[in-house]
Amino acid sequence: MSILPIIAIAQADFRERVRRYSFFVTLMSAVFLAYATATGKIQIKLGAYRGVYTSAWIGAMVALVTTTFASLIGFYIVKNTVERDRMTGVGQILATTPLSKAAYILGKFLSNFLVLAAMVLVLALAAVVMATFAREDSTFDWWALLSPFFLIALPAMALTAAMAVLFEVLPGLRGGVGNVLWFFVWSVGVALPLATKIPWLDPSGLWTVSQSMMAAARAVIPGFTNSFSLTIGDGTAQLVRSLRWTGLEWTSAQILWRLAWPGIAVAIALLAALMFDRFDPAGSKQPKSQKNQVPPASSSVGIPATMHVHEARTDLTPLTRDSYSFSFLRLVVGELHLALKGYRWWWYAVAIGLIIAQLASPLEIGRGPLLAAAWIWPIFAWSAMGTRESRYGTSGLIFSSARILERQFPASIVAGLILAALSGFGVAIRLLIAGHYLALLAWVAGVLFIPSLAVTCGTWAGTSKTFEALYTVLWYVGPLKQLPGVDYSGTANSQHLAFYTVFYFLLAAVLLAASFARRAAQLRYA
Repeated sequence: MSILPIIAIAQADFRERVRRYSFFVTLMSAVFLAYATATGKIQIKLGAYRGVYTSAWIGAMVALVTTTFASLIGFYIVKNTVERDRMTGVGQILATTPLSKAAYILGKFLSNFLVLAAMVLVLALAAVVMATFAREDSTFDWWALLSPFFLIALPAMALTAAMAVLFEVLPGLRGGVGNVLWFFVWSVGVALPLATKIPWLDPSGLWTVSQSMMAAARAVIPGFTNSFSLTIGDGTAQLVRSLRWTGLEWTSAQILWRLAWPGIAVAIALLAALMFDRFDPAGSKQPKSQKNQVPPASSSVGIPATMHVHEARTDLTPLTRDSYSFSFLRLVVGELHLALKGYRWWWYAVAIGLIIAQLASPLEIGRGPLLAAAWIWPIFAWSAMGTRESRYGTSGLIFSSARILERQFPASIVAGLILAALSGFGVAIRLLIAGHYLALLAWVAGVLFIPSLAVTCGTWAGTSKTFEALYTVLWYVGPLKQLPGVDYSGTANSQHLAFYTVFYFLLAAVLLAASFARRAAQLRYA
């Protein structure tokens, strides 16, 4: 297999990407992570302590931010390259050429890696700036500062690039299911080496860095017990002046393990090539609406040459005012039908079972894991809000309708609110019976927040992927893990319940205003 087609595919795809808004979002995400690290919003803590900001400490810290947070975000940024060719018809054209599946997939993998490498480059430059102006040690060590980016960050990004391609070629993971599943795959990848204590199961480099830092901490902090964390938003670590970590002592075995990850990434990409359908319609799932379509006019099924077509006179009756009156309730029912279209009976059975479980279980269980499960179950119905028009190519039809900003758009939002309220209906009844009215009000704030976030992500991003990624993270650390402040269900906010209830009401209002502004702009320039 020649390498030239791989380079050509990667070069063309990368050039196309750098012209897109998503590439700007990629770089801005890297800048934000760099800023959060430089200002102490993200930091490495050894229990209640941290070391002096040496070149090595800064380089390892920013590199770990890259392999953890940037790999999570980066997957969603690059997971669209094959699907874009499928939707635009470019893939069908490429399928008629001698280009092999392996060359095509490896080219896409390389393009993904280049995009993610741009994030690594931005963060590496940020580390250099941070080491120049914010280091707390007089010694500047280039190798200790930049080696974590070459040996930790770039191999981890190669693995993320390969996983993005693999998810795109598997029909079951191509859409929203894959977007949600990646968060849990990423979580396992980060936690597995720390849980198993196996060094070679460490794509993120957390285990490698943590072992070296904790060994240095044990030597200078009396009574230090092994503890290592990469924390967000907690700047309470106590500086230990004697803890001056000089960096990883790279052995040949460690370098070999780090360089093995790009090889594993290439193997995953080749595996994806074996399962790639080469844009064959028979090998991929088609929407039911695309099946049994009438052949286009250019097909062989047409009007016989001997048939004469006579023009028919058509008289159109002018519409009266009563003819274009509308029922908002009918619109809401229609939007609910569209949101839930295609779900099988077992989906409804699980949703009803969760409601019954909320009614029958103890209140703390109902407000905790059961409500969390109920509010993740309809995620794909919510993620379609604001994106359905672009997904099915009906923007021209919908946007040309009369007063959709006052009719159809609010009906879509109300349908999302109804879905959120019905999903957590059991908890609402229990809170009402128990007389926990403030907690019930917090539940209402959560009901408003979910579809508000969905429709804002949909209208501004134009894709369901943004909401699916963002909401999965918020749901995991909020209702599931019950982190105070982030838990939009109100369960974990008992100490400041009134404050966070008002906060989520206001946040929902801001999100709705942003979505209406975006949809108004779309109508203006449609």
